[in-house]
Amino acid sequence: MEKVAEAKFPSKFGNFKIYGFKSENGKEYVVIGKNVDNENIIPVVRIHSQCLTGDTLGSLRCDCGDQLKAALELIEKNGRGILIYQPEEGRGIGILNKLKAYELQDNGLDTVEANEKLGFDPDLRDYKECVEIISYFKFKEIKFISNNPEKIRAIESSGIKIVERIKLKFEKNEFVKNYLDVKKKKMGHLF
Repeated sequence: MEKVAEAKFPSKFGNFKIYGFKSENGKEYVVIGKNVDNENIIPVVRIHSQCLTGDTLGSLRCDCGDQLKAALELIEKNGRGILIYQPEEGRGIGILNKLKAYELQDNGLDTVEANEKLGFDPDLRDYKECVEIISYFKFKEIKFISNNPEKIRAIESSGIKIVERIKLKFEKNEFVKNYLDVKKKKMGHLF
């Protein structure tokens, strides 16, 4: 994993730095960081999978946009941490397949069933490169923002200690209820 860029990043959530990383296979990652060198504060870390529809377009079909905002607010409040923006749209199936999955969901399938109908596993994401980024910052202990047991396992198996898991939970609207229920019942997410 190679860091290719670093710049100041003032935002409505606080003053951060923005980093660009490139993996050996050419995958590009964006990382938002706050006081990464301050060893007096245990960092808050979030691996946030890219979600154009939720993060940028404000979709109510998922809680991704809310999670992104909450994570940046938590990093700012904590005073140290990073958000890794993982380029894995639609749990790794890509934006166009995600839209096809939406269409299948409109016709009665849930998110897992829709991915499987399209010929994909329910979740194709791999967190190995995200762990490499956390290691780049030399974080040995973290407060980890996640409801996803696969992300937690990836961190713990790398030797990085999670001293606190910060769960995210938001009000359910009529569009997101089934999505969150499937994440909990079929994917084991911890709410």
